[in-house]
Amino acid sequence: MTGHPMRTLTRVVLTGSESVGKTTLGAQLAAHYGVACVPEFVRDYAAAKGAPLDFRDHGPIAKGQMALEDTHIASAIARGDTLLLQDTDLVSTVVYCHHYFGRCPEFIEQAAIARRATQYLLLDIDVPWIADGVRDREDRRHEVQALFRDTLARFGAPVTVVQGTWEQRLATATALIDSFTDPYHHG
Repeated sequence: MTGHPMRTLTRVVLTGSESVGKTTLGAQLAAHYGVACVPEFVRDYAAAKGAPLDFRDHGPIAKGQMALEDTHIASAIARGDTLLLQDTDLVSTVVYCHHYFGRCPEFIEQAAIARRATQYLLLDIDVPWIADGVRDREDRRHEVQALFRDTLARFGAPVTVVQGTWEQRLATATALIDSFTDPYHHG
């Protein structure tokens, strides 16, 4: 067969506790590589609900997150991209279900495992916590971060911890992404 070898889509998920810079780093990486970054579904869902989330919300949140990811995955493949970034995925839904309610619907856990990304960048809590009107776990960051570590390990997800200053985080993330993506085709 002649032509270009079949390209695979590498999905990199930025994950971790609140206020660790997932959205900021995702935007920086998307600009650096000229690719999309799938936004976090739950933020818009919570704003639209206008009331505190409860256990029943996690099914619609998970389904919304999956649909958003699927749309971006299809678009990335159609463009011929080899990299897709995600500002969170179902792992966050699993973690926060367990954190707030002590349990998570089995279908969400199974979907999170089945939809594991190529790589997870677990952003450490070594940066200042910034209030934004939605975040509420400043005093429990260590506990939530431990849940992320444990859940990723339980799911057998490939993880790299990203720490340090904002500049160090960007350098660590780009070096890692460069190490397993095609350096000649980023979009």
